[in-house]
Amino acid sequence: MTIEYEAKVLDINPNIISQKIMGLGGKQIGQFFMRRYVYDVVPGDKSKWIRLRDTGQEVTLTVKEIVHDGIDGTQEVEIVVDDFEVTHQLLEKLGFTAKSYQENRRTSFLLDGARLEIDQWPMIQPYLEIEADSREQVVEVAARLGFGEVQLTGENTIKIYARAGIDLNSIKELRFSESV
Repeated sequence: MTIEYEAKVLDINPNIISQKIMGLGGKQIGQFFMRRYVYDVVPGDKSKWIRLRDTGQEVTLTVKEIVHDGIDGTQEVEIVVDDFEVTHQLLEKLGFTAKSYQENRRTSFLLDGARLEIDQWPMIQPYLEIEADSREQVVEVAARLGFGEVQLTGENTIKIYARAGIDLNSIKELRFSESV
């Protein structure tokens, strides 16, 4: 498994953050509507799961494992697959039942070699995700955007929803109310 070096800045204004990124020489690389199925590896174990995700450009199958909530606390193994629905059917044939279907919108940027994502999910405030090649680079890019290390969290989406008083594990289908 590889270590993900990423952190989130919660409750952001997408327009202001986009302007800051671009003002620092960042480049917007796309806007995406994403959909995913999430499966338990072991029922009840919230530290490890399977994610099947379609970004509109690529479909990936990933096993994620949370070791801790720090910037370097997530490990993952990921592979590109060619068909979202067929891979979902394959996983079900292997005995994995999707515990949820989720949608989000993402605007992606590159800045100083780091990938920045403005994520918008149903029912919670948008957040910025900074992913880079090291913990130090994540902190440096955040600082360039005006965020101190204390404003960064490595928490996963389930915990971010919990901050808003929402149990994401109890939502079978997380969709935007308006049509896409």
